[in-house]
Amino acid sequence: MKLSLTAAAASLLMLFGVAHAENPMVGGAPMYADKNIVENAVNSKDHTTLVAAVQAAGLVETLSGAGPFTVFAPTNTAFEKLPEGTVENLLKPENKDQLTKILTCHVVSADAMAKDIMKMVDDDKGAHPVRTVGGCTFTAKYEGDKVMIEDENGSVATVTTADVDQSNGVIHVIDTVLLPKM
Repeated sequence: MKLSLTAAAASLLMLFGVAHAENPMVGGAPMYADKNIVENAVNSKDHTTLVAAVQAAGLVETLSGAGPFTVFAPTNTAFEKLPEGTVENLLKPENKDQLTKILTCHVVSADAMAKDIMKMVDDDKGAHPVRTVGGCTFTAKYEGDKVMIEDENGSVATVTTADVDQSNGVIHVIDTVLLPKM
């Protein structure tokens, strides 16, 4: 009896571990596969700037939609790398079009997990063009198990947390804001 209780407890711990692994933590909050991109992003303390930008650009409804979307989600630290005053300027109502362009260049109309991106890179001999919803064409590459996205200006963002499954796509957390050709 004691052995079967120990086995049952071990099984429950394993099941809990598997369930927990399905909900990765991003910005101190669990990301739930049954919630959409916006529902999850608003809980990440590392993405408050991105959430504010999505709201200012009027993209909440779009990114809450059916998708599928792959979102390369810059952290607050990524936004802090931009020249001083850039974020504040972009959040002004008169700059909504420019903000929308930048944000939609972080979105692809597909559900692309890291392994899928890596396969596309391999199929294209080391660099895969990524066409975004915003009309940008970025370049996907990888080193080891790290996916990287190069924007139209040559800046490279590294995926720091990959494959955050959402009900309407996937989020890949990145360390640099991707920008359209300026």
